[in-house]
Amino acid sequence: MLAPTLASPESAGMSKTALDRAERHLKTRYIDAGRFPGTQLVVHRRGKIVHSTVQGFSDLERKVAMKDDTIFRIYSMTKPITSIAFMMLVEEGRVALDEPVHKYIPEWKNLGVFQAGVAPAFLTRAPSRPMLIVDLMRHTSGLTYGFQQRSNVDAAYREKKIGEVDKAGTLQSMVDDLANIPLEFSPGEAWNYSVATDVIGYLIGKISGRPFEQFLKERIFDPLEMKDTDFFVPSGKAHRLAACYSASPQGAMTFHATERKGDLTLQDDPATSTFLSPPSFISGGGGLCSTAADYLTFCRALLNGGELGGVRLIGPKTLALMTSNHLPGGRTLPEMSRSLFSEATYHGIGFGLGFQVTLDPAQTLIPGSAGEYGWGGAATTSFWIDPAEELAVIFMTQVLPSTAYPVRRELRTMIYAAISESNL
Repeated sequence: MLAPTLASPESAGMSKTALDRAERHLKTRYIDAGRFPGTQLVVHRRGKIVHSTVQGFSDLERKVAMKDDTIFRIYSMTKPITSIAFMMLVEEGRVALDEPVHKYIPEWKNLGVFQAGVAPAFLTRAPSRPMLIVDLMRHTSGLTYGFQQRSNVDAAYREKKIGEVDKAGTLQSMVDDLANIPLEFSPGEAWNYSVATDVIGYLIGKISGRPFEQFLKERIFDPLEMKDTDFFVPSGKAHRLAACYSASPQGAMTFHATERKGDLTLQDDPATSTFLSPPSFISGGGGLCSTAADYLTFCRALLNGGELGGVRLIGPKTLALMTSNHLPGGRTLPEMSRSLFSEATYHGIGFGLGFQVTLDPAQTLIPGSAGEYGWGGAATTSFWIDPAEELAVIFMTQVLPSTAYPVRRELRTMIYAAISESNL
């Protein structure tokens, strides 16, 4: 019912020659050079798939070829799905973006802002205002990620393993632990990539009255027939799970840009991966596995104003709100970010409710359109949607960290170069 239409690039105003050039670039610069095990690239324009290819291997050790139905750890590409799910509850009048978070998590009412000290002896001050729901959605909450390794607050997260996908905890234990750790800054004062979207997942469960994972299944995955998207890979599909690698020789999830020449280290073996069994910690910030086909279905619904094949996720006005810049004062990510890491580092980029949003393509120094939006995952997966050009692009591989190589910038440049008939 929801299967996409396949068509030639030229039928949708794109160049096959230019798209093939992008594939050759991936093969020669990344796969043949040993930087990536394999890749999958899907380009959808004007209602049609105009390019869909796989190259290389999903598992180097076992020489398993990359296939159209390979299952990937999409990590932070989970965040847009969780954000859409939350806005369904907003549309139903069950929660509002300007409500204080402590309305739903009372134990957070007196959270302080870090001044000095180490856990558990922190010196704090009162925040200038309460944390609001919108702060969680746009990462201005004052929460953080332990892997940022920037502050004593980050260290406290690492000690408690807060937000770690393979943690032997639950959403409730995360919320309980966060009640005893101060905020990095007063809500609204800065942007910091964080576990905020995991908290959104917790709120979805609390407000809807059903487990978060059940809400996603009933309201998004089943209606859109996203049959391969879940928080774990069942045994019958285990052979389709890709191996995950690290660009670091230690197999570590480091976040310093590098230009390594090969030497991929196996980081997560698909035969023994923790993603093969249901997790106790259901991470709305980074826990999902999916396929390019499933994620394209989600993107097609957004590209179509929140609806696909008679299944409406959210209304077009709600989606327009989500894909507007919500950073205070209309500022950009580089202006407001305190993160040592983000899935977007470009100038000219703002942040909406779950997505990065392009404000000024000229500042990014990459071809594009104002109003395009998207995000990426830690293992170098990424997607973006350009409503003006009726374009959706999905790129899949499995290499940590996503900052190791500039492949996202390169692909954006090459895909936009393939547009022969612009809508603008």
